[in-house]
Amino acid sequence: MNPLSNFVSLHPYFKVHPGELETFKAAFPAFIEKTAAEEKNLFYGFTINGDEVFCREGYTNAEGVLAHLDNVGAMLAEAFKIAD
Repeated sequence: MNPLSNFVSLHPYFKVHPGELETFKAAFPAFIEKTAAEEKNLFYGFTINGDEVFCREGYTNAEGVLAHLDNVGAMLAEAFKIAD
């Protein structure tokens, strides 16, 4: 079986507060760099539609998701100051 047909994905959406989109986008490179070092990460990226940001991410298993959330937890807490 193809490894990409058996993975865990996470689909967070963020509604960025008015006037904060550029600040939110400025954090993308740091999120991407931190996630790139995660052993169980398969893919990770952002899409923007107006004031909504969608993060596409996939991991080899649930342990990978939990490791990711731990890895970016502090950065995510900062992001939630300017987005819901």
